[in-house]
Amino acid sequence: MASLSEWIEGARPRTLPNAVAPVVAGVGAAIALDAFSWWRSALALLVSLSLIVGVNYANDYSDGIRGTDENRVGPLRLVGSGVAAPKAVLTAALISLGLAGVLGLVLVAVSGHWWLLGMGALCILGAWFYTGGKKPYGYYGFGEIAVFVFFGLAGVLGTVYVQAGRVSWAALACAVAVGCFSTAVLTANNLRDIPTDVEAGKRTLATRLGDQGTRRLYLALVAVPFALAVVLPFTTHSLAGLPLLSAPLLIQSVSAIRHDATGRDLIPALRDTGLAMLAWAVLAAVGLNL
Repeated sequence: MASLSEWIEGARPRTLPNAVAPVVAGVGAAIALDAFSWWRSALALLVSLSLIVGVNYANDYSDGIRGTDENRVGPLRLVGSGVAAPKAVLTAALISLGLAGVLGLVLVAVSGHWWLLGMGALCILGAWFYTGGKKPYGYYGFGEIAVFVFFGLAGVLGTVYVQAGRVSWAALACAVAVGCFSTAVLTANNLRDIPTDVEAGKRTLATRLGDQGTRRLYLALVAVPFALAVVLPFTTHSLAGLPLLSAPLLIQSVSAIRHDATGRDLIPALRDTGLAMLAWAVLAAVGLNL
């Protein structure tokens, strides 16, 4: 049986900024609309965290039983490494996704915006079918689109909407920025995994674009949030340009991508991109309200 530390590593803690950043940015936009609710924000954060942990365990299970993780370079995979039974990992995934569903239902109920149930259902289905089912969309190059929508647009705008009942242009800009960052994290991950994914028949966007095309995509994605940070102060009359201060966190990551780093040398790029995303979100939340 897997130890507690192995279960924690299997949940992929380095991906947690992908869940926290959209809520932080959404909270900042909600405060700017004079609609902040601490408990609704807390519920949104718990939904986001439960969802990403569920996604990670579901991916571990689905990739593991397919044999995709047998030669993967990177953090521990519970099923692929054999330290946990597939059924146990599947149970952990379903519990996490179920918790996200229950908490999301509570949030929708207290907000009164029942149409959000549809968005929540799509998020949970998207989490499972990313690598689950007979034809997982992550194996056909659509993973980046899903990450942009679920952990960018839905995460940020959903957090704002359950508090304010509306969204703003600033919230949309934050949603696009966080979505690009989150997609960049996945792009760096898939760049690292191109050799093993090709061998396993997993046709991610990275395997379709090739090594150099994927590197160019990553650089474009991380540039968008900073371009938005330049524009935001002129449209919001605030200090929304503060997120530019997070740029130094990407120096090593961008250098690794530009200088053709491969394999384990790309793992820090995933970490640094996630930290830059979280820092960008925090600075944007502060800047929008100054």
